[in-house]
Amino acid sequence: MTTYQKLSIKKWAVEDRPREKLLSKGISSLSNAELIAILIGSGNRDESAVDVSKRILSDASNNLNELGKVTIEKLMRSYRGIGEAKAITIVAAMELGRRRKISEVIEKPKISGSRDVYEMMHPILADLPHEEFWIILLNRANKVIGHQRISQGGIAGTVIDSRMIMKLAIDQLASSIILCHNHPSGNKMPSNQDKTITQKLKKAGSIMDIPVLDHIIVTDAGYYSFADEGEV
Repeated sequence: MTTYQKLSIKKWAVEDRPREKLLSKGISSLSNAELIAILIGSGNRDESAVDVSKRILSDASNNLNELGKVTIEKLMRSYRGIGEAKAITIVAAMELGRRRKISEVIEKPKISGSRDVYEMMHPILADLPHEEFWIILLNRANKVIGHQRISQGGIAGTVIDSRMIMKLAIDQLASSIILCHNHPSGNKMPSNQDKTITQKLKKAGSIMDIPVLDHIIVTDAGYYSFADEGEV
């Protein structure tokens, strides 16, 4: 009598292994069983991680909402190869999915003008005793997808790396950026260095198709906008 031996996932074709399939084809290409298999990592002597995951799903009527009701104890009791750590991982993943489903969508603030930037950055920059340089990353609708400090310096200035700024914008898939820094002295007028930096970054943004929309200088008493002054 021929004995049938179950192939472990490691012996599958590379493109069929869940982790490799995710990397090569994207997460949406994976079945629910394959996603759970990634969570548990391994199966048992007779079943691969995917086989165990298929059985777990089948017992939950192939419904993730039903799977979300299964307890750690039941998972450990019912499936060989599912110990406490794997059961906890499955339950934790189901809970994250539940929380994501009920979470409210956070509305990204939209930048309509220089005043919006000032009101956003004033609480961060106005009271600092040193200069900090930040960028605000925007999507195509001019909504903020992030803001990040690029550098900080002394009372008189800070060092700016245009390559780092453009790389950050590309990594975050920004459609445009706004520059922002503070003047601890309270003088909101731009220095020659401020103007040079603005033009340098404007040129870099033009080349990378990530336009610099404005450069705001924040002080405790007010602000200066390069865009409002026609300098961007």
